[in-house]
Amino acid sequence: MPRIPEVPAQKAKLRVRLAYWFARRHMRSITGQTPAAMIAPVEIMAHAPELLQAYAGLEQVVAGLHQVDECLRLLAELKAATLTHCEYCIDLGSQVARRAGLSDEHLLALSSYRTSPLFTEREKLVLDYAVGMSRTPLAVSEQLVAALREHFDDAQLVEITFVIALENLRGRFNLALGIGAAGFSEGMVCAVPAVAQEVEARR
Repeated sequence: MPRIPEVPAQKAKLRVRLAYWFARRHMRSITGQTPAAMIAPVEIMAHAPELLQAYAGLEQVVAGLHQVDECLRLLAELKAATLTHCEYCIDLGSQVARRAGLSDEHLLALSSYRTSPLFTEREKLVLDYAVGMSRTPLAVSEQLVAALREHFDDAQLVEITFVIALENLRGRFNLALGIGAAGFSEGMVCAVPAVAQEVEARR
C-alpha cells in the first residue's frame, strides 16, 4: 500500500484529471494492460500539481527520443529498475520490454548479463553503465565511458545517461512512497531484482 493516498479523480482539478487520462492512455498503449493501479505514481504526484505537470512534460519529451535503439534503451531502464528494486518499475518495464521484442530469456538473464550469450558486447557496455550509474556513490570509470564512445555518439550517450538517471528517479520516488507493482506483468515473467554483489562496478 502507498504511504500516502492517491488523489482521486473526483477531487482533482481539471488539469490533473487530464494528466490522468493521458497517463492511462499512454500506459495502455505501451503495455496493452489496464490494471487498477496503472497510474499510481501519477495519482500520488498529483498532491503537487505543478510538479506533476512539469514531470508529465519531461516524460513526454523522453518518450519522443529516438537517438538510441528502443530495445537498448529499455534494457538500460529495466536494469536500473532491478538495481533500485522498484517493484512498479520492474513490473512495468518487463511488460514494455516484452512488447518491444525482448524475450523472457532476456529478462531473466539481466541478472547475469555479463556472462550471458544473449547480450551483445554493445548491450553489455550499456548495462555496465546502468549498474555504475545506479550505485551509491556513482561508479562510472573513464574506461567505461571511452568504451561507450566507441559505439555511441555524444547525443546518443546523453540520451542513454538521461534515461538511466530518470529510471533511478522513478524508482526512488516509488520506493520512498511505498508504490508497489501494479500488475502489468501479472502471470508473466519479470526481470529479477539485483542482489547485493551485482551493484559492484564492472569497469
